Amino acid sequence: MTETLRGADIVARTLEHAGATTIFTLSGNHIMSLFDAAIGTALELIHVRQEAAAVHMADAWGRLTGKPGVAMVTGGPGQANAVPALFTALSQDSPLVLLAGSHATWEEGRGGFQEIDQAALAAPVAKASWTAKSAATIGMDVARAFRIAGSGRPGPVHLSLPSDLLDEDVPLDAIIWPTPEDFAATPTPLPEAAASAARTLIAAAARPLLIAGPQFATRPGRALLARLEERFNLPACIMESPRTTNDATWGALGEAISQADLVVLLGKKLDFTLKFGSAPTFDAASRVLMFEPDAETLARGARELGPRLALGLLADSHAAGETLLAAAPPSGDPAWLATARRLLHARPAAWASLASKTPGRLHAIDVARGLKPFVDADPDTILICDGGEYAQWAQSLLRCERRLVNGVAGAIGVSLPFGAAARKVEPRAPVIAVLGDGTFGFHMAEFETAIRCNLPFVAVVGTDARWNAEHNIQIRDYGAQRAYGCELNDTRYDLVVTALGGHGELVERLEDLEPAIARAIASGKPACVNVMIESHAAPTVRARDLA
Repeated sequence: MTETLRGADIVARTLEHAGATTIFTLSGNHIMSLFDAAIGTALELIHVRQEAAAVHMADAWGRLTGKPGVAMVTGGPGQANAVPALFTALSQDSPLVLLAGSHATWEEGRGGFQEIDQAALAAPVAKASWTAKSAATIGMDVARAFRIAGSGRPGPVHLSLPSDLLDEDVPLDAIIWPTPEDFAATPTPLPEAAASAARTLIAAAARPLLIAGPQFATRPGRALLARLEERFNLPACIMESPRTTNDATWGALGEAISQADLVVLLGKKLDFTLKFGSAPTFDAASRVLMFEPDAETLARGARELGPRLALGLLADSHAAGETLLAAAPPSGDPAWLATARRLLHARPAAWASLASKTPGRLHAIDVARGLKPFVDADPDTILICDGGEYAQWAQSLLRCERRLVNGVAGAIGVSLPFGAAARKVEPRAPVIAVLGDGTFGFHMAEFETAIRCNLPFVAVVGTDARWNAEHNIQIRDYGAQRAYGCELNDTRYDLVVTALGGHGELVERLEDLEPAIARAIASGKPACVNVMIESHAAPTVRARDLA
């Protein structure tokens, strides 16, 4: 008798070979063979409550580990639920692989069960998207997905797996297994001659500023940027927010950019967040040096900048940074570095006196101050900031090497899936998510996932009973008399989590905040600290206001 393996078993073993043994998934008809194939392997299935949450969890895994996270969902509506979450990962340079079951190949074009063109649906929000065609080569498809996800600018990849291929028995000698090289990212190194030209440009600039892309928002990425700062007296920041130069993380970033005579983009797209490099955000006489892993994005930047592009170099971002440092003598002006650091890191003196003026409500800055001792206590802490106005105060005031934000896409609602996935990555240190009450509603059911899977984290929810970001847009653009449709209830989210089996705390007084957070961490359960807050707009920082 000829020995065989099902296509589903080939997929499971391929994931084992990739070292991708944590799978964020939601079951469904088209992938039950994959659940069956996981039995007896090293694969661990984290079974979620909504497909987008599985993708968000894989996204968080990719950002924290640097290796592609894996989400696995069923076909049709399951895959359609998952696809929107790919946009957040794509915008954040986050490597992940979405495996989706699908209708059988023999049903194609005939109105099969839950038949849609899944590859076409995912294509606009993925680096690559396709459907496997052969059970014998299905492992090669999976390996290719990993390779693409990690190559160049990291990002999400979608692969549909037809149910008949997963069920098909393939003779062992007909299976084409991927080698380690098939999984490995394809490198794009920076030639030394190009690095030398870039060093010369940076050294010649009086006021250079480095802006890195979201993939540097990791512990290794931040360390590399710190080395570049020190070697070249080159102030560096990471842009990973849709708020453009008003990102609360980086203080008076807009004024730092406007003063720079050379802006170095290290894996940072020239896009709306940088106002496309135009004045007055950029000085009209400034020049730009681009290190870009994607040829199309580099070409777009060249079109936008014209002669102001001093040099555009195709190279992997982290590799380009390391090559720049190699054999580079110290250069640059320490005085400029000090000036730029003040713009990026100082905060307005007036913030020291900010506090709530409403009984039973805290100011968002009170919450950030209360969290600071917990975030600072352990260098391995993971801080998640998600949502509109409230979470921006935490982004502005809390420093954390391992921080996750909802990102350039501007899509809120990621923090509860992120929290569960972050705990899977980090077994010991605190995992703290800061999110508003509107944000809480997107994936509140994932508290059940976290409780069931023993993935404790603390969600510090700011409840102002309002979609506050949109409310502020209404006030700004249409006037207070036309604020409409953004109201929520003063819901006891802490009791929701308690009912699910987690730990809940309600905070209405400043003196109760830190003890409540401490109890939530000590509980060892997924926890919600529900803080009643005033409604305030997100912070903005201007140089004239700095302490």
